[in-house]
Amino acid sequence: MTPTVEAAPRDDCADPATLRAMLAQLSGEVAALRAAAAVQATQGDELREANGNLVLATLEARALRDAAEDAHRRQNEFLAMLAHELRNPLAPISLANAMLVRLPEPSIELLNLHAIIHRQVLHLTRLLDDLLDAARISSGKISLLRNPTPLVELLRRSVQTVQVRLLERDQQVQLDLPEELIVDGDAVRLAQVFANLLVNASKYTGDHGLIRVAARAHDGFALVTVSDNGAGMDASVLASVFDLFTQGPRALARAEGGLGVGLNVVRNIVELHGGKVTGSSDGLGLGSVFTVTLPLAAGASVVDVLPAPTAVAASRRILLVEDNLDANETLTRLLLGEGHLMTSVYDGVSGLAQARARAYDVLICDIGLPGLDGYQLITQLRKTSGAHIPFAIAISGYGQVEDRTRAIAAGFGQYLVKPLDADALLALVASSAVTRFIAAAARPG
Repeated sequence: MTPTVEAAPRDDCADPATLRAMLAQLSGEVAALRAAAAVQATQGDELREANGNLVLATLEARALRDAAEDAHRRQNEFLAMLAHELRNPLAPISLANAMLVRLPEPSIELLNLHAIIHRQVLHLTRLLDDLLDAARISSGKISLLRNPTPLVELLRRSVQTVQVRLLERDQQVQLDLPEELIVDGDAVRLAQVFANLLVNASKYTGDHGLIRVAARAHDGFALVTVSDNGAGMDASVLASVFDLFTQGPRALARAEGGLGVGLNVVRNIVELHGGKVTGSSDGLGLGSVFTVTLPLAAGASVVDVLPAPTAVAASRRILLVEDNLDANETLTRLLLGEGHLMTSVYDGVSGLAQARARAYDVLICDIGLPGLDGYQLITQLRKTSGAHIPFAIAISGYGQVEDRTRAIAAGFGQYLVKPLDADALLALVASSAVTRFIAAAARPG
């Protein structure tokens, strides 16, 4: 008889209640996993959407940047064209006005009218220059022609530049200047700096006011102060006085012209020279002080910045190429009145033909000409075998550095911006530089 063996209970088996609890727990964990997966899926969708939005925002920002750069470029091109178009009518106005005082025995009334026109032409020219310089500086397109420059002489010239304005308002200028200070700078740009500061001082100083200009050396720098006893400034104006299009308070009864760019140009030009400019005031009605700090040039000799005229002005044979009828006529009359022999034409093709046909001492040539522009004219003339090459002066309404550089590279000896300074042009035509050029051209070989 086989013995009966009784089976032992299994440890891995649980009662139904335990199994149900385990199944419920597993179901909860599965549900939690599903919820987490759903959250992750949602977050993934959100992340993908956020990435898409970021890409779109980046593309939009890039498009906005490109649009802003394009608008800035077109703005600068517009300002350059605007200056050119405004300078063209200013040129004959300025030249005609210069001829008024050269009439025999001009009346007092005529001289007074001449002075008014002269002041307003200078004012318009300065406004154009400041506006264009502000645009060029903001786009990084301004460059300096730096040389050892006598600061005291430059300051005296700057005062002379605004002398008519000062006399009109019966304002006095006191100068406290040393024997000499030499700075490493662009004489034209620095003269613009100090002229702007003097104009600003005159603008905010009443009639019969006092303006002081002082200079001294300190620790390798030249310190120039322009101070006045005028309207002064409060703290809110001082904080932004060098910002673009910022203007101080003005009384309506004596509104002064201006675009609010002069001091911005001052700051940027000074900083390009490695210097700084600051403004200060004790408050409204207590005047203002502007201080310019510029590095002194170490052991440098002074370079002449203007051509020296000859003792006796010689008669020159001059070819004028200018398509503006009024500018051509007034400039021709001005030069004839100084005893020069004039030939005047109105387009580039005729100008080149005249320059090839006869020997001239001086060529005065507009850049923007029909037929051949000024660059093409001078380039083709210099390539003409056996042609006599005159001392060439380019005139143009465009005043940017690249325009001047291109003209000199093409073969012009000087580049003058409209409206022309009649006295400066006459001094250049009669200068020793032209005399030496003519003598060198006359030598054989």
